[in-house]
Amino acid sequence: MFFVSIFGTKVAFAQEWQSKFVKMNKDGHLQYTADEKGNTIPDFSRVGYHQNAKAIPQVKVVVTLSATGNNDEAKIQDAINQLAMKQPDANGLRGAILLKEGIYNIPGSLKIAASGIVLRGEGAETKLLATGIGKRKTIIASGEGKLSEIADTRVKITDHYVPVGTKSLHLASTQGFAVGDQIVVYRPATANWIHDLKMDQIEPGTGTIQWTPEDYNFEFERKIIAIKGNEIKLDNPIVMAMEDQYGGGLVYKCSFKGRISEVGIENLALESEYKSDTDEEHGWDAISFNKIENSWISGVSSKYFGYSCVNLSHDSKQITVKDSKCLAPKSQITGGRRYSFNNDGQLNLFINCYASEGRHDYVTGAKVCGPNVFYNCVSENAKGDIGPHHRWAMGTVFDNIKTDGEINIQDRGNWGTGHGWAGVNQVLWNCTAAKVTVQNPYVSGSNYAIGVQAEKTEGRLKGRPNGVWENQNKTGLKPSSLYLKQVEESKK
Repeated sequence: MFFVSIFGTKVAFAQEWQSKFVKMNKDGHLQYTADEKGNTIPDFSRVGYHQNAKAIPQVKVVVTLSATGNNDEAKIQDAINQLAMKQPDANGLRGAILLKEGIYNIPGSLKIAASGIVLRGEGAETKLLATGIGKRKTIIASGEGKLSEIADTRVKITDHYVPVGTKSLHLASTQGFAVGDQIVVYRPATANWIHDLKMDQIEPGTGTIQWTPEDYNFEFERKIIAIKGNEIKLDNPIVMAMEDQYGGGLVYKCSFKGRISEVGIENLALESEYKSDTDEEHGWDAISFNKIENSWISGVSSKYFGYSCVNLSHDSKQITVKDSKCLAPKSQITGGRRYSFNNDGQLNLFINCYASEGRHDYVTGAKVCGPNVFYNCVSENAKGDIGPHHRWAMGTVFDNIKTDGEINIQDRGNWGTGHGWAGVNQVLWNCTAAKVTVQNPYVSGSNYAIGVQAEKTEGRLKGRPNGVWENQNKTGLKPSSLYLKQVEESKK
């Protein structure tokens, strides 16, 4: 802290400082410091809609509907189905359905199963009301099928150690691969990896399940952007080290027939009927995405739902969720409830969101393959914690998150049915919370608390390795947002 005298009055300014892990050099470019194995904090810039390479489009309205209280759900669904039959344009867009101001009763679910459809309201005065009883999702956008390996394309990674943060790999052969190929970087699990993590030794609790190798094989979706000899360059970084001692890694071409894209949900208020503050037979997710990529949710709010405003499932990729709110959830305050903005997919971005009264407001689930970003989001009246929730999420940055609750990255032990190590290569950057726990797993990576304003706590389970802390409760971190600076760099 230093002081400057202005007209005789001393004004305090925070002393600017930079992280030793990522800093700006003299020309303003980011410089990453590697550890002894070559690991760096990853580049999180290429997440969200088209990896920030395209702006979210302003899609032309082709259908306009008004609320009448008479078969509102059926009318909207019919418009969605009719639009799905229209030929998309060169950008994969079919058009927008505009819902005029009013209250639209939705006793079931609205389903978008085709690409290029936008559902748009006129702001808070366009309300979709989840009426009646029963847990359900109000808006479901989902394709079909699954991520599939293309036969006879599997090639071994020859690097003995692939560090976190790298965007290049050496293969046994690049024959048959081309720039632009969609690939999977595959990291198999092994029994000795799980043993070294001590996740086959979780203290038994109610229904505790020890981790097994067949459940922890990871598929990171990437694209080849350059090939030189037997080296390929990737569009996004490695977010979990691959090591010979733990099975190394593979690359193969992939496809996902049936996955949809270019879907938008915009400027809508979603609200659920409910009978009491602990009622659970009512609207559960306001918006649910799965088997979908390059899509967006913008300017939505949810009120009185039991689980989430936005729930991105495992096969959601390159989704942007922005300027949205999760308000006043209604449910019991216990496990499996109030995950305000939940992400189980990869390459997804949550930006400028707000949540109140949630348990896990900005959260990832099990085996989440990053990178993923939560930036400039606020949580108030929190009933639980923010962070990776269970079973090994990889490569998330929580950047400028503010909460009156906790942010935790830790071994959660036998909570749930064996949550264990919640995440690895997680970065808290310039966050503010009441309390924060950051622990490092026994092997396979680190977790970082950089410029965090909070009380440091030991966590649920004692004796775990301490995470990487840098300048706790010291203001003035530059860049103030790692994510925004990385985006700026990516566009140069």
